[in-house]
This record gives sequence, structure tokens and C-alpha cells, in this order.
Amino acid sequence: MNGELLKLMRQERFTILLTTHQNLRYQQNLQQAGVAVIVMVAPSNRLPDLVPLIPSVCSALITIAPGEVVEV
Repeated sequence: MNGELLKLMRQERFTILLTTHQNLRYQQNLQQAGVAVIVMVAPSNRLPDLVPLIPSVCSALITIAPGEVVEV
């Protein structure tokens, strides 16, 4: 499933994937996919746990490059 998503992202010229999936980097070749990935690491994927990470996500968006994975 993730491989299909990354392929579609590349076809549609998406450049960044924001996810809470912490194992994605071990399951997919993200450098080959050409998509930058920001992984939000929180106790859960509920909004109250994710909102505090938004400033770090915004900072990562400035410097992340295709094929990189950044955890915030």
C-alpha cells in the first residue's frame, strides 16, 4: 500500500509526505521514491498529541530534501 502511495505522489509531483508511520523508512526505499518524509513522533496520532509538534514540522519543511526522513 505505501509503495503505491509513494508512486502516486511522485506521479502527481508531491514532494513531502507528513505521517505518523514510524516504520515507513524501513519498509520503503524513500530515496528512490524521491519524496521527503516528515514523521511526527507522538504518544498517539490524536490531534492533542500532534499539535505541539507543528512548530518543529514547519522548521523541517524549510530544510528537508527529497529522499530524506526527518522525525519530529
